[in-house]
Amino acid sequence: MTTVNPTQATNTHAFPRSDRSSIGVWWWTVDRWMLGVVAILIAIGVMISFAASPAAALRMNIGDPFHFAVRQCVFAAAAAVILIGVSMLDVRNVRRAAFFIWLAAIAVMMALPFIGHSAKGAARWIEFGGFTFQPSEYMKPALVILVAWMFAEGQKGQGVPGVSIAFGLYAISIGLLLIQPDVGQTVLITVAFGAAFWMAGVPISWVMGLGTAAIAGLGSTYFLFDHVQSRVDRFFSPDKADTHQVDAAAVAQAAGGLCGRGPGEGVMKRHVPDLHTDFAASVGAEEFGLVFLLLVISLFAFVVIRGLQRAMKLNDPFEQVAAAGLFVLVGQQAIINLAVNLNMIPTKGMTLPFISYGGSSMLAMGLTLGLALALTRRRPGAYTHAEGLAKAGAYT
Repeated sequence: MTTVNPTQATNTHAFPRSDRSSIGVWWWTVDRWMLGVVAILIAIGVMISFAASPAAALRMNIGDPFHFAVRQCVFAAAAAVILIGVSMLDVRNVRRAAFFIWLAAIAVMMALPFIGHSAKGAARWIEFGGFTFQPSEYMKPALVILVAWMFAEGQKGQGVPGVSIAFGLYAISIGLLLIQPDVGQTVLITVAFGAAFWMAGVPISWVMGLGTAAIAGLGSTYFLFDHVQSRVDRFFSPDKADTHQVDAAAVAQAAGGLCGRGPGEGVMKRHVPDLHTDFAASVGAEEFGLVFLLLVISLFAFVVIRGLQRAMKLNDPFEQVAAAGLFVLVGQQAIINLAVNLNMIPTKGMTLPFISYGGSSMLAMGLTLGLALALTRRRPGAYTHAEGLAKAGAYT
């Protein structure tokens, strides 16, 4: 009988632990469970796009019924490449990439009032070659990294006004968002900024002050922006306004029951303009039932909870705050979209990460989680003693 040497058996793996190539090191240091769950979310998004694409194409008089599904497949493949490529970066290059991405996104956002594509009363996109590019999607994760970096530098007590710089970056970002206007993204960034502010260990009085200012600012948008006032009024007085999309989403979810009508059997997607984008979750609920919604919620909960757990075990304050802020960003976007689909909050044009149709959203989410995975990779000294040394085999 032939015996197999354990070392030889290990080396038959596609990436043996002794592989010191960049891909081999990445494979053994990245969170592979997180990669698997993200891959499932991307696959769900592609599946939903195939279900919703024919109805959306027919409504827009597009000849190819799978126009949106094919594009979603391209976006998904590109997002996967971005996620993997960015997750290979070391911490120094994560900071550098965030700095240049933020600068580029801010420059484009400054130009939006002049060259931007307007839709539904807002100029948030640049259109070229049949594609639309939304710079604020890429600005968000970059800002979280930069803010965490500045908070960490300020804590070192070396004369760097980190907190002041962080507030300046935040003010520039939300100022340009409100010019568009984009209140939803402003809320996302404010919550992520507040989370980073709190995790950086600043006095609780400062956190409470920021929270009070944020609530007051959010309330003022009701009086400053007509579209915000309209959406809030529709939410609280549905009998006095057009709530067609929300009502159709509710009907779709109810019709799906526990296990759904079946793949491709949904009917509500034929009547609602945004069911392949903002209300993609309702398409899935009609065709695959409550089971689908619970699965999606569970997957996002896994991503956020596992990500925060790993972030809190990091030794470096910058890495800890930045990684946690990125996972908060992903989680709150998912919560807002699902809450809108369930008619728990006023409608907001915000995508469900990796599942809703949209190139900017898909690629930006690949960037966001790529940065988060890069920061939470297992590196010597990155984690606490118990966590890091227990996994020392990943580096030898």
